[in-house]
Amino acid sequence: MALPAPHLDDRRFQHLVDEAKRFIQQRCPEWTDHNVSDPGVTLIEAFAHMTDQLLYRLNRVPEKNYLAFLDLIGVTLFPPVPARTDVTFWLSAPQQVTVVLPENTEIATVRTETEDALVFATTRDLAVVPCSYEYLLTQAKGTRDRTEELADGLEVSCFQAQPEPGNALLIGLSAAVPQCAVVLRLESRMEGIGVDPRRPPLVWEAFDGANWQACEIERDDTGGLNRPGEVILHVPGGHALAPLLGLRAGWLRCRVLPPRADQPFYSSSPVLQGVTAFTIGGTAPAVHAELVTGERLGETEGVPGQRFTVARPPVLPDDEPLVVEVSGEDGGWEEWTEVESFGASGPGDRHVQLDRTLGEVAFGPALRDPDGSLRRCGAVPPKGAQVRVRRYRTGGGRHGNVGAHTLTVLRSSIPYVARTDNRQPASGGLDGESVDNAKLRAPIELGSQDRAVTARDIETLAHRAAPGAARIRALAAREGDPPGAVRVLVVPQVQAEVSADGSRLRIELLVPPKRMLMDIARYLEDRRPLGARFMVEPPLYQGVTVVARLAAEHGTSALGVRDRALDALYRYFDPLVGGPDGAGWPFGRPVLAGEAHAVLQSVPGVAFVDELKLFPADPLTGKRGAPVERIEVDPRALVISFEHQLLAEEL
Repeated sequence: MALPAPHLDDRRFQHLVDEAKRFIQQRCPEWTDHNVSDPGVTLIEAFAHMTDQLLYRLNRVPEKNYLAFLDLIGVTLFPPVPARTDVTFWLSAPQQVTVVLPENTEIATVRTETEDALVFATTRDLAVVPCSYEYLLTQAKGTRDRTEELADGLEVSCFQAQPEPGNALLIGLSAAVPQCAVVLRLESRMEGIGVDPRRPPLVWEAFDGANWQACEIERDDTGGLNRPGEVILHVPGGHALAPLLGLRAGWLRCRVLPPRADQPFYSSSPVLQGVTAFTIGGTAPAVHAELVTGERLGETEGVPGQRFTVARPPVLPDDEPLVVEVSGEDGGWEEWTEVESFGASGPGDRHVQLDRTLGEVAFGPALRDPDGSLRRCGAVPPKGAQVRVRRYRTGGGRHGNVGAHTLTVLRSSIPYVARTDNRQPASGGLDGESVDNAKLRAPIELGSQDRAVTARDIETLAHRAAPGAARIRALAAREGDPPGAVRVLVVPQVQAEVSADGSRLRIELLVPPKRMLMDIARYLEDRRPLGARFMVEPPLYQGVTVVARLAAEHGTSALGVRDRALDALYRYFDPLVGGPDGAGWPFGRPVLAGEAHAVLQSVPGVAFVDELKLFPADPLTGKRGAPVERIEVDPRALVISFEHQLLAEEL
């Protein structure tokens, strides 16, 4: 496909002739014969024809020239950003030895007739550690060791006779199992009367030696510890062996939570008759990128400024810094490290610069000083040396933002692994930057001069450090913040997906990865003014719940109207694509009940909104406040939809 031709000058042959004749009337009024038979007009048309040919060629300047112009002012295109997610590897059966899944284990989506498989690779080793049940403790008004009672065949009450929030059942495992999936097979008897088995007021947690971290529940067949069944837990990283009551184990606990307003609570404690535990899988982070190792780039010529290009650009940001290796005279390999610029590089520094979008590796140039001497910015490899890249990742793009439960194909052969699954959708994938966007970004970056002074400077530099961030906002210090503090609020790029409770965008997906926050903080630290302090963190989120009754137009499906109305609400009260302009809800903007009314009234098929109430909600705890006409939003906060409830009735 041909590149679109830019119009640097939209004048054509006839425009040039007419413009020349107008100048003749102004500058030489005595020349009155402008017919084509006049020799002067013939010359005008000849020059206009030649000028038209020059303009035609100028208007077809390729994008490569734009890139060269941008490169002169230090602006390079952002490379694609790979999508990331966590992938769980399920074993075919419990194993007696540790199963190690090495880094770069590949998993993929299912290939179809119309779409190729998308390949992800793990970014670190995963050890699936075997474990077994060792100890049982209970916590009520004190901590008691109940291991021997259970071993003797006695029944053990999980909590005190009349359970209270904070009561807990502790299970000690023979080993720490960080990032593993553990099966707890419980023999229980129905004594915990009063709870709803579909949503018991319980939480499972793992001990890291200092704090308890929440576990994700894959499946719970016990109905709140009330019947025999299995609880499959995803243990978070950091789980460690720790002593409790002198018993050293990898501890898990089931803790009783305070019930919500509409949640039934225990009237008596469930009873436990037996416990079995084993490891059945593990979870590792994965990235939509392929790893290339030991690629040879070519042979050096012994001159400054030599450039090499990798075989599979672009080069994506990796967990490890890029290392270029140059062969030495002794047969070994010397390491050359990547730098942002050669401004601080001396003649002996083994530095290289990398254009990640083009995949181009450049060695330091030599500059001529005013006195005629040459100054080398970086060392020059000897002539005839081989150049190779130790490792780099390639791939990325928006198409890597696949949905949950789609990475089900194991491309690497791993013994004992039966299947794979991504419990959460992949997010953060972005296509490479376009030239048009770079042309808009260039004057902004020139204005900031690589210094984080104004709020706009901070946001621009933060986006440069983390192109995968969807939104970044810099706010000045408030009362209680340290002097000179600036809060940098980061919202990651995520993909909305309807969950079991009907919500489109879960708040846990809006927490930016630690690596993204660290990259921004590190980048801004080198560019901050003296006395400034940047606090890089996620924003606050204000939940909004709309409860309304709608009247559907005659002949229109009420169920269809309700679904469209829910879609409209979730789209409008969205931190990424919501708000009046569709660019994400503005930071600190309040929510008015009239807005929700207008959104619902504009839905096709809605005759009128019969009744509407607006509630503030806490998306973390699920608590909902009293109905209001206006919800105030903290300047550091964004709005997110939380369990809208609509009833549509036909007229």
